[in-house]
Amino acid sequence: MDENRLEGTAKNMGGKVEEGLGRVTGDTKIQAEGIAKQAAGTAQDLYGQARDTAVDVAAAARDSTASLEKWLRHTIETQPYTTALVAVGIGWLLGRMHRPL
Repeated sequence: MDENRLEGTAKNMGGKVEEGLGRVTGDTKIQAEGIAKQAAGTAQDLYGQARDTAVDVAAAARDSTASLEKWLRHTIETQPYTTALVAVGIGWLLGRMHRPL
């Protein structure tokens, strides 16, 4: 868990307490400061969530790339002639893309 999420949640809770204190005492300044702290805490928490999600996506991409590499290496090692034929076909298709029909 990202430290921004923890700090954001703490700010949000502190802001709620401050807002409640402002309501009880009738002090609109303290109440407004509490609402502002809640907004800042929520924004920081969302930033931490976005960072956590980015880390998770990067790890998933790294894992899928590794599994693709293993599959490709296994295919090349077990079926070299088929792999060479597929590579020639892909090269021919790429070459045809730049020529007019």
